[in-house]
Amino acid sequence: MKEKLIDFFITTLDFLPSELVVVIISAMPILELRGGLPVAYGVYDFSFAKSYLLSVFGNVLPIIPLLLLFLPISNWLLRFRWYERMYTWLYERTMKKSSNVEKFGAIGLILFTAVPLPTTGAYSACLAAAFFAIRFWYAFLSIVIGVLIAGIVIGALSFSVLNV
Repeated sequence: MKEKLIDFFITTLDFLPSELVVVIISAMPILELRGGLPVAYGVYDFSFAKSYLLSVFGNVLPIIPLLLLFLPISNWLLRFRWYERMYTWLYERTMKKSSNVEKFGAIGLILFTAVPLPTTGAYSACLAAAFFAIRFWYAFLSIVIGVLIAGIVIGALSFSVLNV
């Protein structure tokens, strides 16, 4: 699925500068930095530094709106049955994956964000921070540090795979 989304963005957004395409891919849920950095490095042949900076920037963009707006908007939308079902599913899925966040708070958010596994990343970490009521600045800084670490891990993997 990720490959199809990436192909869609690359072909559909070919009229945009390639740097902006990388930022957009990195800002998307599911794809995040894990999709943007390999595209920047492998498809657009950017340097590692440029790939890393654009991908991190794109992945950090949605953090502030998510941390500030997720709960207020969710509280308003919970009056609709369809959203209540989706919210319950999202809550349960996030709680299953975020035992370290519950145990270690902001430090757990760093680990949760940094580990490049499916369903972990900045979006999920923002939801976990909201569900566990972690203060904004702790959550923001922890998630950004996690994104920076994830970028190094994904960058190293991309570099080693694409330069074999």
